[in-house]
Amino acid sequence: MTSRPSISFAKFAAPKKGSVFVFAADGGGLGEAAKACDPAGALARAFPVADFSGKFASSAEVLAPEGTSVDRLVAIGAGKVPSLDDNAWLKLGGAVAASLRKAAEVAVVLDLPDLQPDGRQAASLAAGILLRSYSFDKYKTRKDKEDGQSDSKSPETKKAEGAKPAKITIHCADPAAAKKAFAGEEAVVDGVLLARDLVNEPANALGPVEFAERVKLLEQLGVEVEVLTEKEMKKLGMGSLLGVAQGSPRGARLAVMRWNGSKAKDAPLAFIGKGVTFDTGGNSMKPASGMEDMKGDMGGAAAVTGLIHALAARKAKANVVGIIGLVENAVDGYAQRPGDIVTSMSGQTIEVLNTDAEGRLVLADALWYANDRFKPKFMINLATLTGAIMVALGQHYAGLFSNNDELAGRLFGAGQASQERVWRMPLGPEYDKLIDSKNADMKNIGGRYGGAIIAAQFLQRFVKDTPWAHLDIAGTAMGAPSSEINQSWGSGFGVRLLDRLVRDHYEG
Repeated sequence: MTSRPSISFAKFAAPKKGSVFVFAADGGGLGEAAKACDPAGALARAFPVADFSGKFASSAEVLAPEGTSVDRLVAIGAGKVPSLDDNAWLKLGGAVAASLRKAAEVAVVLDLPDLQPDGRQAASLAAGILLRSYSFDKYKTRKDKEDGQSDSKSPETKKAEGAKPAKITIHCADPAAAKKAFAGEEAVVDGVLLARDLVNEPANALGPVEFAERVKLLEQLGVEVEVLTEKEMKKLGMGSLLGVAQGSPRGARLAVMRWNGSKAKDAPLAFIGKGVTFDTGGNSMKPASGMEDMKGDMGGAAAVTGLIHALAARKAKANVVGIIGLVENAVDGYAQRPGDIVTSMSGQTIEVLNTDAEGRLVLADALWYANDRFKPKFMINLATLTGAIMVALGQHYAGLFSNNDELAGRLFGAGQASQERVWRMPLGPEYDKLIDSKNADMKNIGGRYGGAIIAAQFLQRFVKDTPWAHLDIAGTAMGAPSSEINQSWGSGFGVRLLDRLVRDHYEG
């Protein structure tokens, strides 16, 4: 990813150089500290010409303003000040990042008329700047020669020699409180950016083995990581997961991450992710158009990995287990065939009628393993599971399926609070009977309609009575609409949502 800006906090002071950002309330009102940055009143004169009225996330700027030594002054509209919450400040941070351009030194003055300042405002602002500043340019090279030929330097060398990241100072009323609040926010941001990186990586660079190696890096944060190989999974009877992987020469892995932040006797919270590092559809081959996007079919595993990073980095007071099933669904002479019957770890048999309905086969064994080994308080799985959920909800909400009203309600609330929103979908025996099979205990697809629901019903057969929720993030984890805090193809959806769930209900 791009080099991230460095962020620090300081007391109010009129900056002497660089780019200076201030905030304007609805109607164009500036705080006293903001006015001090513009003694000649250049911004106030520019507002009418720029048709700027302080509308939320709008902007107006003055280059080389008279009476100051700074390069430019930028006003960001904050809208109605009383309505500004953490998410609003997050988005305002995104607005700042969108206007940074190539600025090397930046001062952001967090001051507004009638604003009651606290550390969280500055922390959310900083988080928004970091989230919006992300882009995945790892594989881009600069063309430095005039003849248009690229030089022989490696991408890593060129990146190191490139422009330095912006140095951003946020001027606020209580820098110490802001720094303390930002420590937790930065941990979550880092988790989101890790998830984005994983989703954006091409499949030739990130297969199951390489993904597992990335997970091992979490040990640096105190996470216990265990990686099961195909041989170990075969001993456990994970025929459902291994059936998906058998067409690829790249070995399957099951990565287990454990963060122990609470008492040893406390049952862990379990998060399970689908990690299909590339999905051709297998013998039920996908069409060529758009298949390149299937490098992101591990968005669920990426979110779980990012979440564990966030929880460990901010030292969450909870016991948490993250489990991700990592496979590549490829095609060769050994690949699973439509009509094959596999035996899952649970002992239940599955008739595989469509090899492109593979994510549920991976999750079946991962869910059973999580439940059987860890006896968790609840299980939440995330998966880019069905295109059907996008037909139902578009790309602004993830589908939520659950066997537990309390867990579902808490997830919905966490989604509203984090703006990573979920919408509950139905489960029921009428749908469940659609996956009954004449030749095995179940089949992996149902009829033409209700595809997202049928996939959830399939998963429910592997959770027993444990409180469980399934999040279908096919529309939100990759290729989702850009937002104030994300311009990346891989969004990192799920990290902030689930961190909020843990933070609000399961710590301490």
